[in-house]
Amino acid sequence: MKRIFTVIMLVLAITATALAQNGRTKFAADMYQAKHEMIIRELSLTPSQQKQFMPLYEQMEREIYEVNRNARALAAEVEKKKNPSDRDYEAAASALSNTRMREGEIESKYFDKFSKILSKKQLFQLKQAEAKFTRQMLAKKKGK
Repeated sequence: MKRIFTVIMLVLAITATALAQNGRTKFAADMYQAKHEMIIRELSLTPSQQKQFMPLYEQMEREIYEVNRNARALAAEVEKKKNPSDRDYEAAASALSNTRMREGEIESKYFDKFSKILSKKQLFQLKQAEAKFTRQMLAKKKGK
């Protein structure tokens, strides 16, 4: 009886974890979709521009996400250690500090690619739309 109860509890725990993970994944997907729709709208992208630009933009977002994910993972490892060394702290702090620089390098690489698709005005509007989206998301979060 105890064994059946343990198995049931384990299955419930795994299911709850999977559902929570799926919820976060769906939220992130919905957020990206909303952001992409806003960018398309704010930049008045033509269908041809959308076809060329959006895959590149999504690729840039993935690269930036990976940089941040890796830095957060390293920081989480240090937080879990019972007695992290100075070297552990330095590596995590360096990774976290360098994320913005790495993001900038990635954005710069893609800016050159975007400039072959977008007008100068649209390049400017892209940064404005990204900032606008961030402000709106923060305002929604603050309003909750």
